[in-house]
Amino acid sequence: MEETTAVLRDRAREWLAHDPDPVTRAELVALLDSGDDAALADRFGAHLEFGTAGLRGELGAGPNRMNTAVAMRAAAGVADWAGPGAVVAVGYDARHRSADFARATAEVLAGAGCRPVLLSGPLPTPLLAYAVRRLGAAAGVMVTASHNPARDSGYKVFQGTAGGAAPGEEGAQIIPPADAEISAAIDRAPFADELPLGTAVDPAPEGLTADYTAALAALPIGDDRDVRVCYTPLHGVGGPVLRAAFAAAGLPAPYGVAEQDEPDPDFPTAPFPNPEEPGVMDAAMAEGERVGADIVLANDPDADRLAVGVPGGRLLTGDEVGGLIAEHVLRGTSGPDRVVATTIVSAGLLPKIAAAYGVRCAETLTGFKWLVRAGGPGERNVFSYEEALGYCIGGDDGRPVMDKDGIGAALVLAGIAARAKRAGRTLLDLLDDQARAYGLHRTAQVSLRTDDAARIAGAMRRLRDRTPRAFGPLEVEGVEDFAPGAGGLPPTDALRYRLGGGARGRVTLRPSGTEPKLKAYLEVVLPVVDEIDDVRREADGHLEALKEAVARVM
Repeated sequence: MEETTAVLRDRAREWLAHDPDPVTRAELVALLDSGDDAALADRFGAHLEFGTAGLRGELGAGPNRMNTAVAMRAAAGVADWAGPGAVVAVGYDARHRSADFARATAEVLAGAGCRPVLLSGPLPTPLLAYAVRRLGAAAGVMVTASHNPARDSGYKVFQGTAGGAAPGEEGAQIIPPADAEISAAIDRAPFADELPLGTAVDPAPEGLTADYTAALAALPIGDDRDVRVCYTPLHGVGGPVLRAAFAAAGLPAPYGVAEQDEPDPDFPTAPFPNPEEPGVMDAAMAEGERVGADIVLANDPDADRLAVGVPGGRLLTGDEVGGLIAEHVLRGTSGPDRVVATTIVSAGLLPKIAAAYGVRCAETLTGFKWLVRAGGPGERNVFSYEEALGYCIGGDDGRPVMDKDGIGAALVLAGIAARAKRAGRTLLDLLDDQARAYGLHRTAQVSLRTDDAARIAGAMRRLRDRTPRAFGPLEVEGVEDFAPGAGGLPPTDALRYRLGGGARGRVTLRPSGTEPKLKAYLEVVLPVVDEIDDVRREADGHLEALKEAVARVM
């Protein structure tokens, strides 16, 4: 133990000698002086891994934290991968230290001979994804931790023309082997204070945001504009850009939620600023009722996700929003080459909608790096979504953003609500229409959180060794194992059970890619032949029993 502690303290002193940031140097000096070896072990016993989601972790000193030194070495890896002379767009959100990490990234890129373009202030992630395409950049870097708590930061890399990208992939998140190539280049990089820095950092071109909002205004929003919207950016960066997009599309300016409208890296009203979390949308829903809004919309702090609620009603699930957008987009676009896409953990509704409109529905692994690439030669991906509130929308002229975009989705939802309002209806009425047409699809999640990764691996191994005969009242009629690469998909650690009995349904289990937990995605499907409220109660009864059974199995 003493030797391990000594090794950790040596690593910490070596890091301290090369840390260019006075903030984290002071933190590390204090830790060394305090004798807090557990804290040193947490920072220096491991390091943040760079993968297809980039980097994400808690702010602090050391290789297992997000800090200036880690951001600089990541930038060196991106520069090595992109190559000299490459244009690299750099954006950042309003979190603690985001602007510092973005500036340091740009200086390292410049020092490596790249041509960094630094976006002007804290801006949404989808705008950075748009900028990669708009600038013809080799790559893009976004400093963001999306909807994580205030203590976190992150680093996301977007594909441009670098790394042998396929035509049309510009602006999408990187996929293998780019992640491994960048990770290897990071490992080869010298200490942060040994990296050459440059000052040739270009500002983003004037009018970039206006170009983005104009492109969004061309989405299939519809013709109706009479809608009252209440909107919150959840202390993030979405507000000004969303309002500009509403204006460009000719939609009325949304009402705000005063205490959440300005960027605040501490997220004072939403410590975990994910609109899926219980209570996070309460203030917006209450304000929506107060102002008589037709719908309530919320972006997460970097504005790539969208949550939707009906005042006086309820919040919609990501699958419900996905179904509404899909039908609206397919009604507003044309052509036999259209394709829509969703993931292996999302509801089974989208394939039914696609079939009704005569288009193909593709299924991918989780993550928009896969979703936006769905579709074969001669196909046009007009809509992709995943249940975690992410939506990518295109029109007959293509997709302005090759990633999930909470601002573009907000415009389309406003258009859907306006069309419903003209008919004296709400989004909840539209959901009932879909249930009658395609069956009622009710979904839920169950998670097992643990600090022991072996426990998660053991659970998946036991399930592969012995398939359950039933989950509560529903019998297992079949199982798909995605580990070998089922259905032509890349291999992933997931199992999906097809259920029958008192209702149709399925259960999909997979380890989370970003958190230490095992996740189960549940779905119950019933035909609507009687009163829909009665069918909904029956489905919810099956769903509750299914949740209890799955929790026991997990």
